[in-house]
Amino acid sequence: MAMPKGLALAFFASCFSCYLISVPSLASSDEFLQCLREKIPSELVYTQSSSNFTDVLASSIKNPKFFTSATVRPVCIVTPSEASQVQAAVLCGRKLGVRLRVRSGGHDYEGLSYRSACPYEVFGVVDLASLRAVSVDRSESTAWVDSGATIGELYYAIAKNDSQAAFPAGECPTIGVGGHFSGGGLGMIMRKHGLSIDKVVDAKLVNAEGDLLDRAGMGEDLFWAIRGGGGGSFGVVLSWKVQLVQVPPTVTVFSIGKTLDQCAIDILTKWQDVAPSLPSDLTVRVKVQGQQAVFMALYLGTCSSLVSTMGDKFPELNMTSADCRSMTWLESAALSFTDMSSTGTVEDALLSRTPSMSISTKGKSDYVRSPISKDAWKKIFTWFAKNGSGIIMLEPHGGFMDTVPSAATPYPHRSGVLYVIQYIVFWQGDGAASTTWLAKFYDFMGHHVSKNPRQAYVNFRDLDIGQNAAAGGNLSSTFESGKVWGERYFMGNYQRLASVKAAVDPTDYFRNEQSVPPLLQRSK
Repeated sequence: MAMPKGLALAFFASCFSCYLISVPSLASSDEFLQCLREKIPSELVYTQSSSNFTDVLASSIKNPKFFTSATVRPVCIVTPSEASQVQAAVLCGRKLGVRLRVRSGGHDYEGLSYRSACPYEVFGVVDLASLRAVSVDRSESTAWVDSGATIGELYYAIAKNDSQAAFPAGECPTIGVGGHFSGGGLGMIMRKHGLSIDKVVDAKLVNAEGDLLDRAGMGEDLFWAIRGGGGGSFGVVLSWKVQLVQVPPTVTVFSIGKTLDQCAIDILTKWQDVAPSLPSDLTVRVKVQGQQAVFMALYLGTCSSLVSTMGDKFPELNMTSADCRSMTWLESAALSFTDMSSTGTVEDALLSRTPSMSISTKGKSDYVRSPISKDAWKKIFTWFAKNGSGIIMLEPHGGFMDTVPSAATPYPHRSGVLYVIQYIVFWQGDGAASTTWLAKFYDFMGHHVSKNPRQAYVNFRDLDIGQNAAAGGNLSSTFESGKVWGERYFMGNYQRLASVKAAVDPTDYFRNEQSVPPLLQRSK
């Protein structure tokens, strides 16, 4: 599929600017590596000539699409064990003109934390996987969690300290905390307790000057920006202090599939109105795949209460007690994202960091503010009978999400949002059929989702919607060029994010293909 002319020009300009920026870096990359060796133990710095460089690079990559001979790789990977080493890496990079990308978990949908989309860029990676401590303070119901921990490790540490404590975050245990929190943090209890960022109360960050700052030191504007403004723009967040939430000793889940012959379209059409208005302790999300819709729920309560609620609010699904599975909240967090099944132990599910490199993926996202009609759903289902079809996951908002003003955090998709759509395709080998299906289906769905702008979720990163590009001889990305993607992720919050960027990183040191550019004031 040909790239649209506008995007093609932006991509060319972005790569050209990458080339211009990287020319001095090519000459200074050896000096950069020497600077790192003087300040950081050599066993923590892996260069391309290191025998285990490739293994370290692959250690948290979840998408083999970005692990090929054509992938633009970093000149080195720094694996810090303490904050001072991150500070040293930033100072060396700033001094010698080598940018750094920061990786915490590897679920990065476009791989921007460890690769460049521009073929000439010279950069290093700070891999935070060794910074993974979780410290729970039961007396104040808080925890400090390092960015290199996974949310599975966070969940496990919290529940082992207090079985009735939890934290609102995502549904894939291998997601790295740093990237997840940076973009917002959707999850199965967000309707009750909000996004991850709604419960972040402090953080420790290394800024573009190499300073180590907490919330008081960084100020409220930067603290606002890092909680949802996307990773890779404002500095290196090393750890987060989060407020824990309380959950009952027993929760209930169900997974109910409905085919077209079982009125899947009628039920799904009704779900759009019901799901966002259900009691906040109940979340019912949907997976559409093939000719079936699967309704998956987490309820912070007992089966008998859930059956009563569903009978009253959503009788069309015909949910009964036979559909219930009761368990602890921790056990529910270990269930599969796509089918709510369990394989192995809770520890296996939540603590494993072994990457899967067998299946490539591509994702996109949309927000729905007005219900999609029954006739439209009939047409939508025809797409899932086509060659290369993937799945969509529908995650309802409402509840707590409706109570948070859109400007309270950079994540703006709050009141009035019915649900978010995540589009995913998977493939092995040649992915042409899958990626073509996704692109065409996404275009078709444009008639049925939010508009002006068509909104997207920054944690479902998608370079198709736009990339940074230089303009007017300025080698940094510009506020205006960033609008094409920035307002889709952040809507009215994009300008404030760019203003914060200008205040804390005016030279745009922390930069990638979709990092927030600085909004620089023109001199008079």
